[in-house]
Amino acid sequence: MRRRVPMWDNARWIAITLVVIGHGILPLIGEDNAAYSVYLFIYSFHVAVFVTVAGYFAKSGPPTARALRQILTDIVFPYFIFETIWTVIRWALGRSFDLDYTTASWTLWFLIALAVWRIVLPYLVLLRYPLVIAVLISIAAGYTETIDSTLALSRTFGMLPFFVFGWKLRQWKLTGRWLDLPARIAWRWRAGAIAVFAAVSIVMPTAIETWRDLRLRRFMLYDESYEAIGYDEPWSGAIRLLMLLSAMALTVAFLTLMPRGVHWFTPFGAATMYIYLLHTFVLYPFRESGLLAGDQPFWVLPAMIVFCIGISIVLSLKPVRRVFRPLVQPRARWLFRPDPVTATGTLVLPDDSLPTVESPPPGDDQDPRS
Repeated sequence: MRRRVPMWDNARWIAITLVVIGHGILPLIGEDNAAYSVYLFIYSFHVAVFVTVAGYFAKSGPPTARALRQILTDIVFPYFIFETIWTVIRWALGRSFDLDYTTASWTLWFLIALAVWRIVLPYLVLLRYPLVIAVLISIAAGYTETIDSTLALSRTFGMLPFFVFGWKLRQWKLTGRWLDLPARIAWRWRAGAIAVFAAVSIVMPTAIETWRDLRLRRFMLYDESYEAIGYDEPWSGAIRLLMLLSAMALTVAFLTLMPRGVHWFTPFGAATMYIYLLHTFVLYPFRESGLLAGDQPFWVLPAMIVFCIGISIVLSLKPVRRVFRPLVQPRARWLFRPDPVTATGTLVLPDDSLPTVESPPPGDDQDPRS
């Protein structure tokens, strides 16, 4: 069993907590400039961090039977389970029973995208410049309205560069180099990262009306074409390029600030998928009831932030994970063929049971993987 690196677990949990906060304060941003500033600050990097971390730990070699099985049990099966649950909930609340697996409910788009990214990565890294190609794919996808939210294609293509960027960080041996860096030098990098985030936190509120006019939030979601957002100019792709590069820079700054040692929240980093899939059920009443609509007292924003942090902590606890494991991490052993199997899916027989076959003559085509 591989030893977990605390820095990455710290990054996972803090990133997913920011996801929860972003979803929690969403009902406030229409009327509250302070809430909108916090929202834009979080969305300027938090999804990029989440996808980058996923890409960092993605395998780029030929997929093994175990890797393909993990895609099914960790991504595909939970998607169908939770999409069904959301359909039932909406039906129970008076909506029509419309079981449509091609349109992801709320946050479930990430599961579709993650499955596609994992499958595509081994092919993409065969190319000479995979990160550049991923960026070009993301920019080009924004020019067509054919690529939309069906099967989360718009976000899958739009955020592909972050996933490949995470893979590249691992190729550059980021973890080893950073952890070996002396503390005094590491703090110089952290001081720079703090300065970057301080600048972003100042820019967001001071130009908040400009960001509203520019529809910056919609660009940050990577869920629409440029024309749908209101930009049909040929240079619209430059906006996405700027968004991608700035988010990557902020991701590096974020990782630079992550504690390298074990802290009280470090074990929670192993529960990020539980938090991601379950927190929406807690926040759904706030989203649908209109409780947070309109002008709110000044204390509502900080209260929601604290509340969202509490949600993230509670959903990280072992009892919660034990109860919801069949939904979030279904093993579904009964669906899979018995092991052992080869890469082609055929059963592996003992040596003494194999029939004697004559070796093929030289020059015959053989599959070296068989």
